[in-house]
Amino acid sequence: MNELLDKTQARLHIGTLIKAELENQERTVSWFARKLNCDRSNVYKLFKRSTIDTELLLRISKILKYDFFDIYKKKLQE
Repeated sequence: MNELLDKTQARLHIGTLIKAELENQERTVSWFARKLNCDRSNVYKLFKRSTIDTELLLRISKILKYDFFDIYKKKLQE
């Protein structure tokens, strides 16, 4: 997922990372919306966000069984 970094600002774009992981797992937006208890339109808005609340990121990490926080930890070590 390193290629998904915003190269111009050297920042992570969490929405893009979440979308990529969802696609990697071959899950649908509808499935993800059901798990998050929200509308599909909110999921698409989430994909556009460059930042996210930590509680929401924790929920997403559990749903997708992927540690998005690890990406930030690795970024800290750079």
